[in-house]
Amino acid sequence: MQRIYTEYAAGKGLYAIAEGLTGDGILSPSAYDRDRNPHRCGLAWSKAAVRVILTKPRYTGHQVWNKQRRDEVLIDVDDVALGHQTRMRWNDPDAWICSDRPVHPPLIDGTAFQTVQELLAAAGRRAVDRKPRRTAREYALTGLMFCGVCRRRMQGSWNNGKPHYRCVFPDQYALANKIEHPRSLYVREELVLPPLDAWLAGAFDPRRLPDTLRAMTAGQDLDHHADQVATQAVEKARAQIAEADAKLARYRAALESGTDPALIAAWTAEITAAKATAQARLRAAGGGRQRMTEDEIATLVAAAGSILDVLRHADGRDKGEVYRRLGLTLTYYADPKHVIAEARPSAIMYETKCPRGISTRAT
Repeated sequence: MQRIYTEYAAGKGLYAIAEGLTGDGILSPSAYDRDRNPHRCGLAWSKAAVRVILTKPRYTGHQVWNKQRRDEVLIDVDDVALGHQTRMRWNDPDAWICSDRPVHPPLIDGTAFQTVQELLAAAGRRAVDRKPRRTAREYALTGLMFCGVCRRRMQGSWNNGKPHYRCVFPDQYALANKIEHPRSLYVREELVLPPLDAWLAGAFDPRRLPDTLRAMTAGQDLDHHADQVATQAVEKARAQIAEADAKLARYRAALESGTDPALIAAWTAEITAAKATAQARLRAAGGGRQRMTEDEIATLVAAAGSILDVLRHADGRDKGEVYRRLGLTLTYYADPKHVIAEARPSAIMYETKCPRGISTRAT
């Protein structure tokens, strides 16, 4: 902790600090506590993790309140019957409330913390001279392309007037984690889309529909983890609904005993919104994940077939929406150069070659 503050105050950048911590074998927060960070790779320190540590006033020993607030927002503005869900929003730092005296042993001196905050604020005010982009940059596979080495999402990168996807992995990160990862991996979008669209069109071709239906029906058994996650989601939603009903009953009893009606109304509104959110999640889960019949999947395939018609004349953003609706994920392997595409549920696989030696295998 003190090292991060000392190095930043001495002029070291966030990226350089993150590289140094990773290179010295110091576990990142997500690696240290995997139970609370299952959604993060935990391979190395990131700039974001360093910045969070540099901006937390709790490290000075003081407790801080009112950093966030709960806002009730509609789950779907086009279907208000689904109710509301609670979203946490950040309050302006001026609205934060800090304790007058320390409530636990400080990890960082208050003067050092204030110095770092001033440096961060000054860095945010630096003028950046950037030329405006001539055209909007579209990436059809945003959020869908993953690196086959480190399993992280690849970033969109515009090179030579064309969209690419890259994974930049500093040498120190790879050394610390014993990963043989090139410093930079690139894949050009135009080499992936044609064979990808050809596979999607072929899989839903009327002549192949019987095989596709059988494969999709059988493929439902392949993802046991998804079954477990869905079951847990259903159980959690039901528990939240039961808890909300119990609280509403207590609120009614409190109202009858003479508790301030305005206070009860505020409590009731909050718990009713939470209940509506849980009910929506339960409906989305279907009361439990069940295997679809072949007829149900046939209906799904027919709908997907109409969606695929969009691909013929769609621009990048429209294609990206189609890919996401089909549950598509792609993984790029640099050696040998190929991309594995998966659309769930399905168990169809074939491989085609595209120019420059990159193959696209679809599952």
